[in-house]
Amino acid sequence: MVQVTYKGTVLAESDSPVVVEGNYYFPPESVAKSVFKDSNTSSVCPWKGTAAYYSAEINGANIKDIAWYYPQPKEKASHIKNHVAFYKNKVDIVE
Repeated sequence: MVQVTYKGTVLAESDSPVVVEGNYYFPPESVAKSVFKDSNTSSVCPWKGTAAYYSAEINGANIKDIAWYYPQPKEKASHIKNHVAFYKNKVDIVE
């Protein structure tokens, strides 16, 4: 089980996250989406495609761009479509 928390609040947990480039990508159903809001931020990876970002509001704290996902990934990254990855410097990840 891999779990992602922010100051004790569980953001995601899964027995089967996908690891890509050293980051855990969590299946959409394993993510606590109630704390996330869409961000206007996006970025482009040459082989994965365009990433969209989530910010979070947790216990009164606003954390900008805490996570990202690929809503329409390129073919080689299709296995992580809508899976959510987190910035390691903004959350705690326990394996």
